[in-house]
Amino acid sequence: MRLDKYVSHVSDLSRKEVKRLLRAGYITVDGEAIKDPSTYISETMEVCVDGEPLEAPRPRYFMLHKPQGYVCVTKDQDHPTVLELIDEPNKDKLQIAGRLDIDTTGLVLITDDGKWNHAITSPKRECKKTYYVTLASDISSDTGAQFAAGVKLDGELKPTLPADLEVLFSNEARLTISEGKYHQVKRMFAAVGNKVEELHREKVGSIVLDPDLEPGEYRELTEDEVLSVKV
Repeated sequence: MRLDKYVSHVSDLSRKEVKRLLRAGYITVDGEAIKDPSTYISETMEVCVDGEPLEAPRPRYFMLHKPQGYVCVTKDQDHPTVLELIDEPNKDKLQIAGRLDIDTTGLVLITDDGKWNHAITSPKRECKKTYYVTLASDISSDTGAQFAAGVKLDGELKPTLPADLEVLFSNEARLTISEGKYHQVKRMFAAVGNKVEELHREKVGSIVLDPDLEPGEYRELTEDEVLSVKV
């Protein structure tokens, strides 16, 4: 990695501030002052700023209980974003691992580990997501079989991958899908003549939303939860 990028990444310094420190000779690599910001460094090199060694931060992993009214993007002019609920340094380096609609609640995973994020969001990985769904009408008896076989969504050429529907009450169910198409759960029920009234994500892979988290609260993932995602 370039020296200026590395120092900026592991500290709170902007690239402009890093270049100013480089010119002044305050940044050393293995004890030698370096002024060229494009100098490439390896993991084995010791980088110091004003004599203090820098250590690359460990990756961060969080689960958030998303409330309604928040969007899963880093910035939005019209709505608050889920990152506004996170009180952590260097928030601009955090990524949202999969999105929920503004009116959907439940589990959102947030990280600065790009490979881990990709393992969750890549369509090829078919990471399972489980939702609690409340519907406008009673669930027809053949809906489970239709979802297991795959349904054709409006505007899509191919049917959805097989999904598992567990009917809990006449108009409430738990649905597990392995894709992340735009508004997929809502469109799946629309395809069988029903309408989603409320949608809550309970689980991503084997990571379950912590029942102790109130809407808007978050916590770090445990080591076991992090390792349950195979990168």
